[in-house]
Amino acid sequence: MEQAVQSFVPDDSNTRALRTAFGQFATGVTVVTAQSDRGPLGMTANSFSSVSLDPALVLWCPDKGSKRYAAFAAATHYAIHVLAADQADLCWAIAGDGLCLGDMDFALNPEGVPVLRGCLARFECQQTTIYDGGDHAIILGQVLRVTTQDGGTPMTFCQGTVRDLVAFP
Repeated sequence: MEQAVQSFVPDDSNTRALRTAFGQFATGVTVVTAQSDRGPLGMTANSFSSVSLDPALVLWCPDKGSKRYAAFAAATHYAIHVLAADQADLCWAIAGDGLCLGDMDFALNPEGVPVLRGCLARFECQQTTIYDGGDHAIILGQVLRVTTQDGGTPMTFCQGTVRDLVAFP
């Protein structure tokens, strides 16, 4: 059976269709944490990427319209946590309430950033630059420390939902 094909020029009238098209690309899921004037803060994000090995740089892209944006833009240090497939509850809790970290078990790193346990990888960063990215910002950070955990399946987000990733042999 032939699939329906849709083509369009992105504009204000079809942002939902553009979001759906972007959602065809499967991504990992992260939780970014920082300290804020309201306490430990988290944000669920799938816009994360490695940038450079030397120096070690990563980027993530928060929505400028988010109520949490100003706190993350002002944070000099933050941590990016790569979630495992079994951490969906954590993913959705933080997506719904960034201040819920106060009710969770976490530690503070030397810069005072909340760091979560049980994630597949954690990148503790110092913010270096914020670039304009339309309705999002591109936050570039230098990686100060990395923590990894062997085993586990990464959480994957695709087509608007968390999906199972087939385990590799």
